[in-house]
Amino acid sequence: MDLPVMPPVLPMLAKAVKGIPDAAQIAKHGGLSFEPKWDGFRCLVFKDGDEVELASRNTKPLTRYFPEVAAAAREQLPERCVLDGELFVALPTDAGGGKLEFETLQERIHPAESRINMLAEKTPAGFVAFDLLALGDTSYLDKPFTERRAALEEALAHLKGGDGPCHLTRTTTDPTEAAQWFEQFEGAGLDGVIAKPLGATYQPNARTMLKIKHERTADVVVAGYRDHKTSTPDKPLLGSLLLGLYADGELQHIGVSASFTAQRRAELWQELQELVVPIEDHPWGRWQEFLTANPDRVPGTQSRWSQGKDLSFTPLRPERVVEVGYDHMEGRRFRHTAQFKRWRPDRDPESCGYEQLEEVVSYDLNTVLGG
Repeated sequence: MDLPVMPPVLPMLAKAVKGIPDAAQIAKHGGLSFEPKWDGFRCLVFKDGDEVELASRNTKPLTRYFPEVAAAAREQLPERCVLDGELFVALPTDAGGGKLEFETLQERIHPAESRINMLAEKTPAGFVAFDLLALGDTSYLDKPFTERRAALEEALAHLKGGDGPCHLTRTTTDPTEAAQWFEQFEGAGLDGVIAKPLGATYQPNARTMLKIKHERTADVVVAGYRDHKTSTPDKPLLGSLLLGLYADGELQHIGVSASFTAQRRAELWQELQELVVPIEDHPWGRWQEFLTANPDRVPGTQSRWSQGKDLSFTPLRPERVVEVGYDHMEGRRFRHTAQFKRWRPDRDPESCGYEQLEEVVSYDLNTVLGG
């Protein structure tokens, strides 16, 4: 492989902002291009003829896990190119459309080649391109986004129909249209909106883009905690809170809350000791047999993404309620780590159910890809 931009390359990153930028903010950045924020694996594609390499956000190889994407890249992408984009898996919905499924995408990272090949046929992945690093013998790293986008559109014009497996993401410079995407596309499993300064060059590992994500709150039950990796018997520190919501009278695991200061970690650990109970007396005690397998994403169990990590937890009587911030759901759980807001002593734990969560209106992913 001999390209003007060679691996390893760390992709350009984004910093979070609140809301779609207004006219003054857009002008401050010298103009912005908006695009959907895909919920998948960030992926750089390096192609030189029949040689194709897929690299993750942290430069780890992904090619062996997605043979169908590598094959599609050989057929659909320019002869020699380096593209920035996202790997995703979409599944059909009951309404007849499609929706991104991140948990299904995670299953593709597996050591067994036989399982990889089976999943490549059963739940094939796609690739959506949203930036250009190199084309032919030309590096586009030092060119403004307007030039990169124009060249990318010309090179991938044949992909605009949305048939896949490779796609070209849509863009707009209209903040009103971007706001519509922000509200509608979540129903197809997308994660928000990205904004790129029109005049900015491609800067690896720099947060030069903007990301706008959904912000919501929920009152959830604290059901346990994990110790911090630096915790010691002399200086115990809380790492994360395990959270739950009630459904049909049973406490379901919905996610975790983390990101505390060292002082707050010590305070929370001490504060919660009075609630510690044996696992046999805990609502999740029936799951204690699943110590090394993870058949249903139950709390405290291993997955292929957490091999070697200590995921044991200290069970707590489910008597405390906390308000947390979250962006969106993945099935019945928070997609990302929830943010601790405040204790809710006025809430009865049994009153904390799924019905409080905002129900996102479904939207067909094929409409997003075919736009």
